[in-house]
Amino acid sequence: MNEGDKAPQFALLQQDGNTVKLSDHAGETVVLYFYPRADTPGCTTQACGIRDRRAEYAAAGATVIGISPDEPAALRKFADKHDLDFTLVGDPDHSIAEAYGTWVEKSMYGKKYMGIQRATFIIGPDGTIARAFQKVSPKTHDDVILKALAELSR
Repeated sequence: MNEGDKAPQFALLQQDGNTVKLSDHAGETVVLYFYPRADTPGCTTQACGIRDRRAEYAAAGATVIGISPDEPAALRKFADKHDLDFTLVGDPDHSIAEAYGTWVEKSMYGKKYMGIQRATFIIGPDGTIARAFQKVSPKTHDDVILKALAELSR
């Protein structure tokens, strides 16, 4: 997905087992971030960064939604363990990751496999992708995204 594209819609189960639809957030700015797996080191760093800077995301008027291939029970455990107070949704069949172009071939120790590429999309109130960030770093994620949100609000 590229900036200016219409954001693909989804209806996925979140950590409480309820369905979350992107259309539920029409008219809002949504920070949609894809991460490989709940409760792994990089994903925990990224999620805790969002948690720790929630006031800045709120001040920017952004709703944060995280997407991984995990099932809702794993997402609930992750959210409880790290006091994550934003929406995490599961995409176990990776259909939404595919729609956003984040389901990619990866390589570890010479072995190739398919998985989530860490990426973040800022979706504007009109439902289009305002900013797209591929291969984001968990450590710098919040600085990059909050800066982009500030630029978009000017």
